[in-house]
Amino acid sequence: MARKFLAAVAAFSTLAVHTAAAGPESTDPIKLTTHDWTGQIVTTTIMGEVLKNAGYNIEYVQADYIAQFAGLKTGDLHVAMEIWETTGREAMDEATATGNVVNMGETGMVAIEEWWYPAYMADVCPGLPDWKALNDCAEEFATPETAPLGRYLGGPVTWGGFDDERVEALGMDFEVVHAGTDAALFAELESAYQRKAPIVLWLYSPHWAPSKYEGSFVKFPPFSVECYNDPSAGINPDAAYDCGKPTGPIWKVAWKGVEEKWPGAAKAIRAFHVSNEDMGEMVAKVDLQGMSVEDVVAEWMAANKDSWSSWAQ
Repeated sequence: MARKFLAAVAAFSTLAVHTAAAGPESTDPIKLTTHDWTGQIVTTTIMGEVLKNAGYNIEYVQADYIAQFAGLKTGDLHVAMEIWETTGREAMDEATATGNVVNMGETGMVAIEEWWYPAYMADVCPGLPDWKALNDCAEEFATPETAPLGRYLGGPVTWGGFDDERVEALGMDFEVVHAGTDAALFAELESAYQRKAPIVLWLYSPHWAPSKYEGSFVKFPPFSVECYNDPSAGINPDAAYDCGKPTGPIWKVAWKGVEEKWPGAAKAIRAFHVSNEDMGEMVAKVDLQGMSVEDVVAEWMAANKDSWSSWAQ
């Protein structure tokens, strides 16, 4: 499969970029982090293959979404291609404030991550999408393990998001149960949706799920920076996180040394741009159609050569 992928990339990589002609500034590997959801792996693989095409040595390193910032600060890790405004902004701001991590700009994708319920639950729980309606019908969302509390199926713990804090701050009669993996989260949604079983869970975009399943995001009190940082700012004067999650760009970040050691690569990373629509389609091909990440990336690169070939020029 790897040889097939490399052959496919070579077949359509006919436009030489300036950096490739000059050769990489260093042959040391640029370490790009990968996480535990398909879209991020796709994003990172696109960036990695573009840099390989420009002559750079690339290494993919599995890393925790939030904990990776420790390695980015020290230079043990070099590039993280998806920091979501919804869940990663605080960690990103702390890291860039040290001067050791650089914000490399937006990816072109805009993030939404929030509690979500299937459309059929609106009949079971009148008042949705208002978050207060969930308390009125918490038992409708209960499982034998959480009863009488409703169950909210959150993402893996490593994703952050402050859902446990949100439940406590808003006095919600719910227990947060974290899915072990991205795949487990959406497998449970598929199972519940087919059976029209009660469920409220973490959903995000860009992703194929909001297109495949009919449903809505829960409407919490509007997010504000003060809500997250100042308990007195929200509806609960004694607790932070008494609001919904932010929305906004998905960012790229890098160790500060990338621009000095691999300036051509840094330029390409800054230029990287992919739309929500393209990413949703690529994730669907991997998760729903069973294509490999490598083949999906090769297909996208073949169709978008004019775009990505300019990133490293």
